[in-house]
Amino acid sequence: MDSLISAAARALAIGDALGALKRVALREDPPALALRGIAMAQLGEHSLSRTLLRRAARGFGSREELARARCVVAEAEVALAERDFTGSPRSLNSALATLEAHADRANALQARLVAARQLLLLGQLQQAGAMLALLDPQGLPPPLAALAALLHAELALRSWRIQDARAAFAQAQDAAARSGIPALSAEVAEARTALERPAARRLAPWGEQALRIDEVAALVASDALVVDACRRSLGIGPVQQSLARRPVLFALAHALAAAWPGDVTRETLIERAFHTRTPNETHRARLRVEIGRLRALAKGLARIDATPQGFALHPENQRQLVLLAPPFDGGQAELLALLSDGAAWSTSALALALGTSQRTVQRSLAELEAEQRVRSIGRARTQRWLAPPLAGFTTILLLPATLAIG
Repeated sequence: MDSLISAAARALAIGDALGALKRVALREDPPALALRGIAMAQLGEHSLSRTLLRRAARGFGSREELARARCVVAEAEVALAERDFTGSPRSLNSALATLEAHADRANALQARLVAARQLLLLGQLQQAGAMLALLDPQGLPPPLAALAALLHAELALRSWRIQDARAAFAQAQDAAARSGIPALSAEVAEARTALERPAARRLAPWGEQALRIDEVAALVASDALVVDACRRSLGIGPVQQSLARRPVLFALAHALAAAWPGDVTRETLIERAFHTRTPNETHRARLRVEIGRLRALAKGLARIDATPQGFALHPENQRQLVLLAPPFDGGQAELLALLSDGAAWSTSALALALGTSQRTVQRSLAELEAEQRVRSIGRARTQRWLAPPLAGFTTILLLPATLAIG
């Protein structure tokens, strides 16, 4: 291994992309192309990076399958940075098998983390958790340990395990500091701010209160009946009923919860659920049907009693009722709240959940995407929308140390 290639690899390992390019920018041999590709990825030039990595993989050929496999893993990580999920997972799995066969532990771990991160980006949280559970946290290089901890933190946040998330963020911060990579430390610090930002508002007769995610988790885990306008659900503790795709029932539940412990008139419920201010007998009959459906769904959680003017919601066993709303008002807030569950949503499903037109949802998504607050995968009919992940730091901080010198 010549000294310039070794020096460039060491520079990339600490995030010094420009220092690496000074050593290999004019070279066209496969190791130099691979390192140039990684450097361009660190600088945000993802398309050029993928081109260089493909050229390097072709240059290594079938005889140097280990180096070729490293290039495949590197390109897969760059593809994640571009949010390109069109590639087949077979190539990454094949590269992983090659790395394990050659006892290249660091890069094999990197490949597994890339696969787990892809699952997380696609909203497949259970599969991502299962993939991370297969990793042995002992002996991970600091950059890999930081990435693994960030992924664990995001999974914990999405399942309301706030203490686990705090512990994972602390591990990520420690590992990032040991890695000596400033960009990685900065990304960990940015991700940790999710614990302190407002995650929801509690609406009550005495006013509203901004809540952090740990405070929201405490309310959700309590014995209070929680009507959650962020995730569009109602429930007590682990017993949750999703109303995300039943907008009429959610509108009724929200109106009843906002008036608790009082009642809501039939005219108000019809206006909220059916968007009309001139109700007729058909609307009143439909209201009775929808109230019946909501009663069945809330059985064991709350009663819905008829009153002379309308209906009232009463939690079972005289529990408290908590009404949660997105951290700020507006349709975009509701969109972000729905996407925060980690699942991939189509525009039609979002329109149904919000009770609005698909075109309105598309306009809001376009605005949020321009602000990098949502992201899309797929195209045309297969396009789906997700919230941005917490672990969104610059790709290819982890592979270079072993790509050229391992």
